Amino acid sequence: MKYVLAILLGGLSLQAIAQEKKMKPEDTEVWTPVPKEVTTDTKGVPSDAIVLFDGTSLSAWKKAGSDQAAGWTVEQGAMTVKPGQGDIETREHFESFQLHIEWRSPLVIKGESQGRGNSGVFMQGLYEIQVLDMYDNKTYVNGQAASVYKQHIPLVNAIKKPGDWHSYDIIWTAPTFKADGAVDKKARITVIHNGIVVQNHVEVEGPTEYIGHPKYKAHGPGPIKLQDHGDLVSFRNIWIRPL
Repeated sequence: MKYVLAILLGGLSLQAIAQEKKMKPEDTEVWTPVPKEVTTDTKGVPSDAIVLFDGTSLSAWKKAGSDQAAGWTVEQGAMTVKPGQGDIETREHFESFQLHIEWRSPLVIKGESQGRGNSGVFMQGLYEIQVLDMYDNKTYVNGQAASVYKQHIPLVNAIKKPGDWHSYDIIWTAPTFKADGAVDKKARITVIHNGIVVQNHVEVEGPTEYIGHPKYKAHGPGPIKLQDHGDLVSFRNIWIRPL
């Protein structure tokens, strides 16, 4: 029986090989759907992106958790944390996306560890990529710049001096949930810090927690949130492409 099966399988393989030899190049060509054309401008902003901050207005933002206007400072093409005004978030909500954002820690160095140039970029208002001045500054490594805060250490420290501009390019795959609220698929994130991959499609264990372990709760689309941690961190050139 095994001998007969081997002959049959061998026959199928030979038949498949024969069919392959008869194929033409066009037999494996796919012509539709045609991807839409996307261009970039002189600043590298894609033509299909939503500009969240163009350097002049905070109209796309509001005080987090309220309908009040965002109270941060806007000058010289950048927005800067105004300590005590609280976190700000986008008025529009998103799920999976490509996000570009640039940030700068204060030129005047104050504090140490988590007390120096601290802020954060939150996906869907819940999941934080840390912003921190890491120049000659020791801290816990799952809380340094470009960490998935308290979850994933960055692959490298893409360091710059205080006052220099950093860039984050983030690919965010939102979590999905079952009808009963249980997690279907966990979120995943890729982070490119100053042109260097520092988070490579890592799995996010749940919303960011300062104390304790992360735990998912079912939710829908959410805003991009920026943190007021009391430091004069600045942001500019923010755009997003829903995926």
